[in-house]
Amino acid sequence: MTDTDPPAAADWSADAVAALRALDVRQIAYVPDAGLTRFLDLAAAEDGIAMISVATEEDAIAQCCGAWLGGQRALAAMQSSGVGNIPNMLSLPRVCGMPLLMLVTMRGEPGETNPWQESTGRAMPALLDAMGVDLRRVEDAAEVGPALAQAGADAFDGDRRICIQLAQSLIGFKGFHGAGESDA
Repeated sequence: MTDTDPPAAADWSADAVAALRALDVRQIAYVPDAGLTRFLDLAAAEDGIAMISVATEEDAIAQCCGAWLGGQRALAAMQSSGVGNIPNMLSLPRVCGMPLLMLVTMRGEPGETNPWQESTGRAMPALLDAMGVDLRRVEDAAEVGPALAQAGADAFDGDRRICIQLAQSLIGFKGFHGAGESDA
């Protein structure tokens, strides 16, 4: 597997962390993902934001709901392939009227060479819509911070479930090789 970095102008991470600070987000529950690395590193350097690495995407949703019940705001961060794991858990914030703010890095878009990423990438918008999650796609790095700030305000002030979907062009592409293949 090879990585293709996004353009230098695509560094959205600092603006995203600033938006979360302004929203008073105190916890980030995340499934480790290469596309989120810089964002997670910057957030971890902030005082007052607890970084919670979880084993599954469902755990990230549950952590955010628990944070809300405990009086704190949280963000669930994951890769789009993990969204396929969370439909049942998404019923928790919906049925209980709790807000949920998600940040999802996309995979499976044009340029993706890993066929395993395509199915969930294609299904993600319909899946989130069916579960009552408002999906807001961002394709421009300069818009990530403002989009996250607005989504957070809408979610936390209106008890809504909102997902910011970052285009794959913002995180770079990963190459996929079958057994015995290489870039050479």
